[in-house]
Amino acid sequence: MLKPIDVELYSLREYAEKDFAGVLKRVAAIGYKAVEPAGIWNLKPAELKKMLDDLGLKIYTDHTFGASKPEDVNQAVDNLSALGLRNACIGYWQDAFADEDAIKRTAEKTNAVIEAFAAQGFTVYQHNHYWEFGRLPDGRIKYDVYDALCPNLKYQLDCFWSTNLGAEDPVAILKRYAPKCISIHIKDGRCIPDPDGGKPKVELMPLGTGDLPIPELVALIPEDVLSVIVELDYANIEMWDAIEQSYGYMTANKFAAGNR
Repeated sequence: MLKPIDVELYSLREYAEKDFAGVLKRVAAIGYKAVEPAGIWNLKPAELKKMLDDLGLKIYTDHTFGASKPEDVNQAVDNLSALGLRNACIGYWQDAFADEDAIKRTAEKTNAVIEAFAAQGFTVYQHNHYWEFGRLPDGRIKYDVYDALCPNLKYQLDCFWSTNLGAEDPVAILKRYAPKCISIHIKDGRCIPDPDGGKPKVELMPLGTGDLPIPELVALIPEDVLSVIVELDYANIEMWDAIEQSYGYMTANKFAAGNR
């Protein structure tokens, strides 16, 4: 069964800052079934939920409200509940995965937050960037070490970033994490090696025009996944064009279900 196609609104942040309502209307007109907010632009959560309902847009996950400490969970629960959600997103910057000791400290923090959310009936999932898939000196992938320390954590796997800038196989990683994923982020592009051995340059582009093996990844998406989310932090063409092209690629190839 095809999963609904979703768009991460961080992709459209420059437009949302000026006309958030207009962004939502255009997303709905393109045919997206759902949005994942990343900021709600001075709206109250209940106001946003009504706007989405009126446009026929679903919301399965959110990148606006979360809690990095157990004492902040109550406010997050109130906001997420107003959006109709029973899950909460967490994520960390590079220093949280700097080495094995940092990973252990991060896992302790995560487990405390998971426990606090679980007490109110919420699931916690983590969104990754590229650095979680770096390797420790002994060759272990950092996220694998972290996952073993957080048995109750779910994931929103960003398949492009899971390559660690082209160093890892995203298909093998999705096979490893699929059973614990609640949603999937798909971006596309190329990681261009630095001839001097430095950090690769990343060029992001509409889905289906880069190097990500999207057909193989979609084939691995488990039944429990809520949605397939298009996200482009930036793009090599105008962003609205990239978002529309990505929708067309995903729906025309029956990789996700849209409304058009």
